[in-house]
Amino acid sequence: MKTLFTLFIAITLAACATTETTSQPPAAVEDRAPGTTAPGATARPAPGRPITGVDLTAKPGATGAAALKDPNSILSKRSVYYDFDKYDVKEEYRPMIEAHARYLRENGTTRMLVQGNTDERGSREYNVALGQRRSESVKRMLMLLGGREDQIEAVSLGEEKPRATGSNEEAWAQNRRSDMRYPGEY
Repeated sequence: MKTLFTLFIAITLAACATTETTSQPPAAVEDRAPGTTAPGATARPAPGRPITGVDLTAKPGATGAAALKDPNSILSKRSVYYDFDKYDVKEEYRPMIEAHARYLRENGTTRMLVQGNTDERGSREYNVALGQRRSESVKRMLMLLGGREDQIEAVSLGEEKPRATGSNEEAWAQNRRSDMRYPGEY
């Protein structure tokens, strides 16, 4: 048994001593400059839409609490409107939501309440659920753009707080919305 063990050690050492080590060529470095794509990849924007980025550091215009009330500031705009029975945020509201997300990032102690609203059509339960989905979609977008979850609360008011009265498309369109509210406004 001792001889067998000695023979095993000798073979193992001999195999290690004769193993040739070869160096591996260095890894290739990809060019990640703007406008370039990885080898084999193709840049494809969505049909009809260019690929755009969001500058999370940009600070256009006034950003203080006064900007929230300044009618010339984008921060004074607080409502996102939806199509019938929808809760996806339209592209036209993106700059407004980006501005509010920037405001939340720069003012870390500020809180926001997002209120989801619906028109009068549909059952009460359905409208409460749709209003919640609407407020959550705005909250999700704000968080993706830098707002923190502990700053933003999403609630549904359903059909309980209409902006316009009437049972026609003009009134219904004004009531299908999410409103962003800051402390003192709710």
